[in-house]
Amino acid sequence: MRAGERLPPLEIPVTRTLIVAGALASRDYQDVHHDPELARQKGAPDVFMNILTTNGLVGRYVTDHFGPTAVLHKVAIRLGAPNYPGDTMVLTGRVEAVEGDTAVVRVVGANGLGDHVTGTVTVTVPEAGS
Repeated sequence: MRAGERLPPLEIPVTRTLIVAGALASRDYQDVHHDPELARQKGAPDVFMNILTTNGLVGRYVTDHFGPTAVLHKVAIRLGAPNYPGDTMVLTGRVEAVEGDTAVVRVVGANGLGDHVTGTVTVTVPEAGS
């Protein structure tokens, strides 16, 4: 793990099932995350992903890269363009700083509309035997 290291991109197909399942799993029952007609009535073209699902996908992206011993300490994200069904979100990352066994990773998740999520994740990767 070193500053400047780039994480390989991860493509995530944004399906209606992913959006609804993520909202349900995080107990977010807002209609804009599961009811297309009500989402349209509120000005969106379709249902869209909630922040908790995005947060989970960002965490998965970082831990998948650093392995099963990786521990997330802080996930600080900001949403931008919505994730709608039928699009693909591509997560990319870059290690910004490293101190001992802890790194700060800048993450961006982009879709066809622009950046869906930007932020940083602080992760510790204990050395073997620690």
